[in-house]
Amino acid sequence: MQRRNLFLLPALAMPVLARPGLAQEVVVGVSLSSDTNPFYIAMRRGMEARATELGWRTRFVTANEDVVAQNNGVLDLIAQRVSGILISPIDARATRAAYEAASGANIPIISIARHADSPQQSAFVAMDEVGIGRDIARWMLRAINNAGEVAIIAGPQGAATFRNLATGFNEVMTASPGVRIVARRDIALTREEGLRVAQDLLVAHPNLKAIYGGNDDIALGAAQALGQAGRTGQVVVTGLNGIPPALAAVRRGDIGLTVELNPVAWGRLGMDTMARWLRGERGLGQVNVGHLLVDRSNVPPAR
Repeated sequence: MQRRNLFLLPALAMPVLARPGLAQEVVVGVSLSSDTNPFYIAMRRGMEARATELGWRTRFVTANEDVVAQNNGVLDLIAQRVSGILISPIDARATRAAYEAASGANIPIISIARHADSPQQSAFVAMDEVGIGRDIARWMLRAINNAGEVAIIAGPQGAATFRNLATGFNEVMTASPGVRIVARRDIALTREEGLRVAQDLLVAHPNLKAIYGGNDDIALGAAQALGQAGRTGQVVVTGLNGIPPALAAVRRGDIGLTVELNPVAWGRLGMDTMARWLRGERGLGQVNVGHLLVDRSNVPPAR
């Protein structure tokens, strides 16, 4: 496997002024999709560490996959006149009001990990979503010898990130004449949902050869369903994010593949992208973090 280069900006030597005329202290508000998902916990660590290095403060609001709570949290950050906002939007369209409110208050709002369907999005700190979906599909085709029934358990239907990942995956898989996509489910990003849906799929499609999971929690739930059915190792499962439980599952052979996105580095890159904006850079568009496919050939040993 080849590691893709992780794009990180050089450290900034001095704190950044939020806007002319304001005090030098920079406070960045953050609204992540979840407070309990290990991926976002690690991303938060990266954000906090980089903010400390820059001499900034952070202010986090809770959403936990609740769009209304996320919009209200962003409005609270705007009322507190934070210097900028980093947000992982739960729903690309349903969070438009938050982006419009931030733009109306002249506060930059930068999406991270998931993007918004909003012209007020100041920038997007992203992964190559479609490209990663394609990479997963190519790996899976090799694992199942280019033939068999495949099920897709994607993430939330309203999150464009998971649609794009699945689009890239589907594009490659459907071009292989020996493969048939027999089911697709859009679900919440939890192990419980992954377990429930995978159990149903294994009953409905007993000849299933592979399951694509929208993230590692879904994949871990699917792996649990396979274990309960006595089919571990008979159905290939893929995940995304490279969280420690998924890496352990790859080592055991319960999951075939995860994609390491290094959420700590991603969080740091989010803060560095905010720094560029606050320094006056515009037109940043999409700033990509690198990724690495991890299977049993290159999974790091347990610590």
